[in-house]
Amino acid sequence: MILSPFERTIARRYMLPGRGEAVIALVASISIGVVMLSVAMLVVVMSVMNGFRAELLDKIVGLNGHAIIQGYGGRIENWEGVLQDVRKTDGVVKASPLIEQPLMVTFNGRADAVLVRGSTPQDIGELSASVVTGDMSTLKVGENNVAIGSRLATNLGARIGDVITLINPQGRATPFGTVPRQVAYTVTAIFEVGVYDFDKAFVVMPIPNAQTLLLIGDSIQMIEVTTTDADKVGEILAPIEQKLQGQALLTDWKANNRQLFEALQVERVAMFFALSIIVLVAAFNILSSLVMLVRSKTRDIAILRTMGATRQSLLKIFVTTGSAIGAIGTFAGLALGFSILLFRQPIVRGIEIITGQNLWDPQIRFLTELPARTDPFEVLAICVMAMGLSFLATLYPAYRAAGTDPVEVLRYE
Repeated sequence: MILSPFERTIARRYMLPGRGEAVIALVASISIGVVMLSVAMLVVVMSVMNGFRAELLDKIVGLNGHAIIQGYGGRIENWEGVLQDVRKTDGVVKASPLIEQPLMVTFNGRADAVLVRGSTPQDIGELSASVVTGDMSTLKVGENNVAIGSRLATNLGARIGDVITLINPQGRATPFGTVPRQVAYTVTAIFEVGVYDFDKAFVVMPIPNAQTLLLIGDSIQMIEVTTTDADKVGEILAPIEQKLQGQALLTDWKANNRQLFEALQVERVAMFFALSIIVLVAAFNILSSLVMLVRSKTRDIAILRTMGATRQSLLKIFVTTGSAIGAIGTFAGLALGFSILLFRQPIVRGIEIITGQNLWDPQIRFLTELPARTDPFEVLAICVMAMGLSFLATLYPAYRAAGTDPVEVLRYE
């Protein structure tokens, strides 16, 4: 919308009301503040929701791949052939044999449930980036060394060099019954992947060591598969799923975590809808401030009409005034939102100190820190929505101003 110098001057004058128009200035300021806060909240909430989903997906996929092929009965006997078929499938980036078995661990009089994970040397090496203390290279075949999650280490009170005992209920048979198999392992590494459920349960060791502990010979329990696109994992692995019918079951990350990610998606949509109502409230504030401005400036508008101002000029002046309020609030909201995201962790810690409450309990939130990932298209959509509603809110007052009849207004002046 191109304004003439006259229209620009009048619009600037109406955006800065005089001393006798404090109420109009207050309402306009409130409108800017509401737009700013609504845009900032939308940016922060949507970024945190996106970050939470992305971080969960990265952590879960990083440990379990995009899909798991699990043998019926918990074992895959001819796993080498299955592994080769999976690796030859188009779209498969990585396929690794894997053993996961829930067992019990004891240390220094304490006991806890754990998930023993037998991994390849390559997978163990990739976990090195998450090591808090110790060295993953010490996990070698034939040596009773293990790596445990940081939360598990805290629960047990175990440190590097301590010896923990893993208990396998499928032990050896004796005249007095089956005696659980107990094997001692030295903790040589403690890791933290950032997902509470994993950090409090995982005990990692090489696959041959896990096979020996579980007495399963040369078989494995599952094959972990990573594809080129996590969202299209079903399409990519459809051919191999048909080939494995009757031998093994293929489940992807969507099926394994369906309830969690569906809940996140529903909450994300609900939060966007709820916070969008605040933007609508801001638009009504802009509408009310412009209506008040038009009513207080009725005489001035009539004089402008008698001096030659056209209806189109008045329309452009008031649309510009209201749109400017929306634009200022939108850009201020973006600045506030990105500032909150930048300092989100110190803000959370500060609120925890002030209130004395644990706002981000990893036992409930799954992740150890508040995540955030901003989607540029969502930010653009938020800006368009805020600016669009602000523009729509200007139309009625602008038409009222443009429709002012100078004869009626100035008849008794």
